Amino acid sequence: MARELGAPIRVALIGCGVVGSSVATMLVRHREDLAARVGAPLELVGIAVRRPQRPRPDVPVDPSLFTGDAAELVTRADIVIEVVGGIEPARELILNAMSHGASVVTANKALLAEDGPTLYAAADAHGVDLYFEAAVAGAIPILRPIRESLAGDAVSKVMGIVNGTTNFVLDAMDTTGAGFAETVERAQALGYAEADPTADVEGFDAAAKAAILASLAFHTRVSSADVHREGITEVSAADIQAAKEMGAVVKLLAICERVNTGDGPAVSVRVHPAMIPRSHPLASVREAYNAVFVEAAAAGQLMFYGKGAGGDPTASAVLGDVVAVARHLVAGGRGPGESPYADLPVVDMGSALTRYHISLAVADRPGVLAQVATAFADHGVSIETVRQQVPADGDRQRAQLIVVTHEAPDASLAATVEVLAALETVDDVISVMRVEGS
Repeated sequence: MARELGAPIRVALIGCGVVGSSVATMLVRHREDLAARVGAPLELVGIAVRRPQRPRPDVPVDPSLFTGDAAELVTRADIVIEVVGGIEPARELILNAMSHGASVVTANKALLAEDGPTLYAAADAHGVDLYFEAAVAGAIPILRPIRESLAGDAVSKVMGIVNGTTNFVLDAMDTTGAGFAETVERAQALGYAEADPTADVEGFDAAAKAAILASLAFHTRVSSADVHREGITEVSAADIQAAKEMGAVVKLLAICERVNTGDGPAVSVRVHPAMIPRSHPLASVREAYNAVFVEAAAAGQLMFYGKGAGGDPTASAVLGDVVAVARHLVAGGRGPGESPYADLPVVDMGSALTRYHISLAVADRPGVLAQVATAFADHGVSIETVRQQVPADGDRQRAQLIVVTHEAPDASLAATVEVLAALETVDDVISVMRVEGS
């Protein structure tokens, strides 16, 4: 039902950290423009925080708006903005808000990836909107294009850099030649990494975002538990140098694909470091920026690039959602809901098609290369290139073999590596890394 013309839309904000502070500031500073775009004023009725009495001079709002009672605040709003993150109490607050007729705008990737269907069901039951553009890739408009702009197309693949911290670390390692631990410390000092960077460097953050992207792109419910996840903690300076030598860079990629199996179409979702050619558009994404590459049947290849984190960039995405929801309240109607109609199975990592870059330390004698080639052939893996070089220590009794494979199921590639490691002529499997984007 359309609202009374010009009636204020009550907005409640849950959380006032880096993002919440930016959201509150932009709501105040741009109130006239926002009112003109919406067709009604947006009235900030409260900000829920843990310590409401703490001075916040950088947030230009009446101090009386701060409250410690988030549960009460959400009951008197038309739109609730949730930017506290985590599973609880965020889930309870969102569900409570919807039960009282409020639409919700959230940046909570972890909750959406773990229990998105519950939120969608509640929004549908209560006739309200659920928007979450800020949950993936900060300021970059990627979720709305997938679920709205490409709704008439068939998306086949989404691949991207969706975590700014890991991209900063890998980019710095590529630029400076420094090791992982040293570079993480630098990222922390510059504010690009948290004091505890586990969620970023172990790939948990990217996996949650990949689950959301896959769910929207393939109209299938995908949770964080469905995503194969590997972080960047094992990426060494030697891996970075090996990538350079083959004209590539190392990136932590979120890869969501529609694949064909013997039983029909399915979805593959994975997060892991990979080498990509320097000619690929994603290779040029530097520092803490994000980028997402989308392939669709009719639209072809699309790339979305921009700031993937930070107060103002994320607030931009939040307020874009707020305006969309507010327009529905003024004019009537609702935004898109969940679309899981395809209900495709999610295959495991072993079924994913990829390529490997493998570095082996081997005995330098006749027949070694033949043994290595046989191990690949026995598992149905074709070799694209093989290069032999003298090891870094100069030992003439040993050699280093660098093998790049053609595309094959990951299970076959992994099994090949196991066999290679067991060969009497192979002293060490120095490194293994996937190759994508070529």
